[in-house]
Order: sequence, then C-alpha cells, then structure tokens
Amino acid sequence: MFQKIRNRLLLFNLIVFAIVLAGFAIVVRVIFVRSLSQQVTDRLTVLGQGVTVDAELEDGKLEIEEHWEVRDLAARQGGLQWFDTKGNLLKQQGEHNVNLPFNPKKTIKLQTNGSKIKAVTLPIYDGETRQLIGYIRVSQSLEEFDETIQQLDLGLGSGVIFALILSGIGGIWLNRQAMQPIEESFTRLKQFTADASHELRNPLMAIKSSAAVALKYPEGMRDNDKEKFTAIASATNQMTQLTEDLLLLARTDKVIDTERKIINLQEVISSLIQLYKSQAEAKKIDLQVEIQSNLLLLGDVKKLNRALGNLIQNAIYYTHKGGKITVKANPVSSQIQIKIEDTGIGIAPENLERIFERFWRVDKSRSYESGSSGLGLAISQAIVQNHGGSITVTSQLGVGSCFTVLLPASNQIH
Repeated sequence: MFQKIRNRLLLFNLIVFAIVLAGFAIVVRVIFVRSLSQQVTDRLTVLGQGVTVDAELEDGKLEIEEHWEVRDLAARQGGLQWFDTKGNLLKQQGEHNVNLPFNPKKTIKLQTNGSKIKAVTLPIYDGETRQLIGYIRVSQSLEEFDETIQQLDLGLGSGVIFALILSGIGGIWLNRQAMQPIEESFTRLKQFTADASHELRNPLMAIKSSAAVALKYPEGMRDNDKEKFTAIASATNQMTQLTEDLLLLARTDKVIDTERKIINLQEVISSLIQLYKSQAEAKKIDLQVEIQSNLLLLGDVKKLNRALGNLIQNAIYYTHKGGKITVKANPVSSQIQIKIEDTGIGIAPENLERIFERFWRVDKSRSYESGSSGLGLAISQAIVQNHGGSITVTSQLGVGSCFTVLLPASNQIH
C-alpha cells in the first residue's frame, strides 16, 4: 500500500519538476534565440554601413568600390546586392543572396527555400548631398545560427533529462524518509488493532456464555430481564464479529498467506452457493450460477471463501424480495474473472469510491439490522489484493450492482 503511495508521490513530483524545467528551458531558448538573431541583424547592419560609406553617384550611376569586407564574404557565408533607387539589381557579390523580390520597406527578410538566409536592406545616401542614390541588401546564411540553436536544444534537453534523473533519485530517498514515520505509525496501529481484537475475545466470550446460560434457565426471571439478556447476547455477537473482522483485516494487511495451495475455484463457489441458497430462497431471490470448470489458482481456501462469501451475502442483503443474483466465473487471459451481479438497491455514483471503506454502509438506516460489522467489503478487498488480484464495482441506483473480482490463474492441473 505504501509503495503505491510512494510511487504516486514520486510521479507527481517528477511531473511538476518536469513542467518547471520545461518552462525554464523554453524561456531560456526564446531569450537566447532572440538575442542571437538580433546579433546577426546588427552585424549585417554594420557590414552594410561600412560597405556603403564610400558609395557615390557619378553621371547618374551608382559607383561601387571594393572593400575587404566584400572580399571576405565567402568565409562569412554572406552576400551583397546593390540596387538603384527604382529597385533594379545593379550588382551581386557573394554566394549567399536572397532570391526574394526587392522591397525597400522591409529591412529584414528570411528565405526558407533551400538554405535559410537572413538579409538586411539599407538605403544608400550620397555623402555630400545626402540624396538617396540606391540600396544595399546584406545577407548571411543561417547555417551557423541553426547549428548553434541545435546545440542549445541538445544542451537544454540533456540538462532537463539529467535533472529529472537526479530529481527522481533524490525523490525516492526523500519519499522514503518522509513516509517512514507514517509507515511505523500505521504498523503500530495495526499491531494495536490486532492485539486489542485478540484480547477482547475472552471477555466477550465470557459475556456471551453468561447471557446464554441466563437465557437457557429463565425460571424466576422477569420479562424485562429476559429482554435485557437477549439484547446483551445480540450486542455480544456483534462485538465478537467486529473483533474477528478487525483481527482478520490486521492479519491480512500484515503478512502474505504462507498456507496456500492449488485450489479449484469452481468447488469454492459451488460450496458457497449451497451455503447461501437457503437465504436467497427465504427472500425469493433467483440465485443463478454460471461457472466454468477447472478454474485453478494458488490461494488460501478459507480466506477466498470469506472474500467471495462476503460479496454473495452482501448481494443477498441488498436485493429486494423477488430479485435476481447471478454469479459468473470464467478465465480471462491469464486471470480468473468472478462477477457477482444483483438487482438490488444499487449505489449512488458519489458513493462508489467509498464502497470499500471500513465501517461504511450504503444504507445507513439499516446499519445494524443484520448484525454486520460494516467490514465485509473491506475484508474482501484486502483478501483479493493479498492474492495478487483486484476487485471493482459498477452500479446504478435502483437497478443493481456488479462486483468484479480478478485473480491470477494457475497453470497447474490436478
């Protein structure tokens, strides 16, 4: 039980930590990409301004001079494009130029067909007259930019994974330390429950015996005294059943049964049907059975009888006269499925999660009518889980309920 809680805590901690790390990584990536992109833009702008500083207009034509920056374009994976004031291409230098239509209003362009290229378009003014004499478009390949982003993504992704691994290891240790006092308290509580239930047996047996003797020899006993002794005997029976149930739960939660053997579930269910058949007939309930043969499993016969018996008895108790109960058992893959379906009062949807809680009852107005301790379904769940199985319930209010038990099947044959 506590292992499941530790696993859930670890899972939730890792999910929250992963979300935090992912958010942090996204923010870092966005800021870094924007900063790097702005650096590329600034570098292209400075290059363009340096190339155009000596540009002149002679006889109506734009004069272009060679610069060391231009000769270094191949190494920089860049390119230059010169345009006149009407947008006509005059000259092109370098291999990485933008193949998009010229538009002086857009200063930055990005070409995604083939290789990615970023370009900055700058106006060229005459140094003396400050007259617009043309445009220059400076471009650079984003291959190096993309490689840098890929390295960033790899680094952030590796960091997040490594942090999650470390967090998982630390979470396991922290959860174990945090759960240890709770586990110790729960163990002491179970031990106290088992000890108290065991110690209550003797005084309850004495009270039960004394009440039985008094009721056996009623001579000289007043009528109201007889009623009191009857109430004492009834209350003693309920207390005895309660202590036995608590002791069984404490023992079932504490250890795994060692006295297990291969049993045929068909025989177990058939004997239970015979046991509860008279109760069903008393309420005129149609008790039907559909069981396949050779349903073998490894288990404790007494405890499985108790678990399945509680479910059948519960179905009889909550099914009205003239109702119907169907008990089915058949193999499903590597498991054995047992279904106990009734046409009883049903369970409200908001109560389905509480049905296996200890001392919780569907019909609280009839809590002690049958002398039940309110632990039947909790005991059944504990026994089934102790056998490596599971128990679930589906129900519709006023229509009925269906309890489904899954137990691991055994491959051995008698």
